[in-house]
Amino acid sequence: MVRAAGRAGLGTGTATDTATTSGVPRPGRERTVTVAYAGGEERRGPVTMGQANMIRCILRDDPLHINNHAVWPVPAGTAAEQVLDALRELVVRHEALRTTFPEPPTGAPRTQVVAAEGDFTVRLLDHEEFGSDPAHYAETVARQARAGRFRLDRDFPLRITVLSLRGAPAFVSLSSSHAVTDGSALAVLHEEWLALLGGAVLPPVEALTPLDLAAEEATPAGLRRSEASLRYWKQIIGTGPQEMFAEPAATRADGQQPQLTLRSLRGARALAQAAKRTGSPSPTVLLTAWCTLVAHRAGQSTCVAAAPLSNRSRPGLARSVNTLSQDALLSLDVRGPSFDAVLRKAWGAALGAYRHSQFDSVRLWEAIGETTFERGSHFARDVVFNDVSGLTEARGPAPGQDTRDDAQDAELDLDWGPVQVLPTRLLCFAYRTQPLLHLGMWADPALFPREEAETFLTGLVKLLEAVAYEDVPLAALTEITGIRPAEREGDWRQVDGCWVSPAAVADALSGALGGLPVHVTTDDGSVPAPDGERMTAFIASGGAPLTPDGAHTALMETISGPSPSGLLAPVRYVIVHDPPAAPGDSSAWLRQRVLMEGNGRLRPTRDDH
Repeated sequence: MVRAAGRAGLGTGTATDTATTSGVPRPGRERTVTVAYAGGEERRGPVTMGQANMIRCILRDDPLHINNHAVWPVPAGTAAEQVLDALRELVVRHEALRTTFPEPPTGAPRTQVVAAEGDFTVRLLDHEEFGSDPAHYAETVARQARAGRFRLDRDFPLRITVLSLRGAPAFVSLSSSHAVTDGSALAVLHEEWLALLGGAVLPPVEALTPLDLAAEEATPAGLRRSEASLRYWKQIIGTGPQEMFAEPAATRADGQQPQLTLRSLRGARALAQAAKRTGSPSPTVLLTAWCTLVAHRAGQSTCVAAAPLSNRSRPGLARSVNTLSQDALLSLDVRGPSFDAVLRKAWGAALGAYRHSQFDSVRLWEAIGETTFERGSHFARDVVFNDVSGLTEARGPAPGQDTRDDAQDAELDLDWGPVQVLPTRLLCFAYRTQPLLHLGMWADPALFPREEAETFLTGLVKLLEAVAYEDVPLAALTEITGIRPAEREGDWRQVDGCWVSPAAVADALSGALGGLPVHVTTDDGSVPAPDGERMTAFIASGGAPLTPDGAHTALMETISGPSPSGLLAPVRYVIVHDPPAAPGDSSAWLRQRVLMEGNGRLRPTRDDH
């Protein structure tokens, strides 16, 4: 049953007011319909680990960062009633779309409730003209729907708008709550929606529902997986680079990142040939090439990247309409003589990441906090690589994917798209690998101005072409791709696996302590620090009450905030009364009378030298 509640459209509300304003189409008529559904099963139980993770983010972060969106082109000849009927059937079919999360007296919701029946609303916008770029307009409508927080205890988890041209549905633009769907779930919904429009009878759902997954996670085996994941994450965060792009010019921009889309037949051919030559799956070859170039550009020996889709590797989860948004954290050692040497390590690294992508998010963030306080660092989720090609090559465009013609004749085409606010520094979606390589990249302009961003994606294609028929030495990456490593001059060095500027650490610590004189050195300061060496901070307190614990806590508050790049806490704090006459001389600080020293980590001091 569909109940319509029509009202006048935008502007004057007349059917003739359909011209575009500044290129943006204006609907001649807008109405909202209420779609009732029934036939589901009412259920109740605990939230999944993935739901708990996203609920935490939804309650804390900007909705523009958290909510998803998608654009579904409507097949020609489809009536509005068919669009709505297919949407209704999806809601009955999938428990996640009938789920709300009752608000507890304190804390975040821990319970989910599945309704047996109810209703949802759909906004219908009809136009006389769409303008020159209908797909871009549909994308804009979907992105606008991301604004505003979903009320978890009562809101339907989809905000749906149907865009019609002279009465004929053309696009469904929607936004979704990340508490019940992620990008892969939206891709499954899109595929099933198209099948329903085509008259197909969908088979029974075999994938795990959210409540089924929650029950599995609570079993002894599920709890063991979660504990193993915590240990895996702590090991990487305790030893790997804390920020991939630690460099002098890496001050984070405002989060506004334009989309750069690559479509390349050359890239697809090269990827397929490289996979054939090496005997490795195409996704592994692409991941290796991406990580190798990221680490090369960042000047790192390890690429640490989040891979959100990877937690759907199990059969029961691959097609689950649910939010499985818990990162698989990849740590790939890119040291080696050649590309093939890194490729041989990539499969094992990826498999380890996939196996450890199920965890209690609250406990994980507690563990991250403990590990980073101990290490004196702040873990930055700088790089995200999301390969959804396995879904989209069989099921059409992915959520958020540009829905214009896929430029099947594009040997190498780059296209700049809209800006999106993102909390990462470099995000890539791999939409397709055949018949053309189709990637979407969002890069922080502070790191990748437009020309450098274009060079990075074209360099990726050049690398794939180079490894298609033979192995290539990693020493030739700059020559092959045109991508140069970050330049770090002055006192920048690698300390405990991280690029660090001791001078910047000294400035940050001095600022955190109200301007007290600070000198930071590596070892005794007489030789350049090799990879893995630790720092010592000398602080002239002037007799003011100060302890190593107080100094470390103050510095960690700075490091955990919007601080400059290249900060890592010293492993030892030495408090003296006055600075030496030559404050830049490390040996002079060593001759000052020591008032107190320690590591600041609330444990007995260990002699690190």
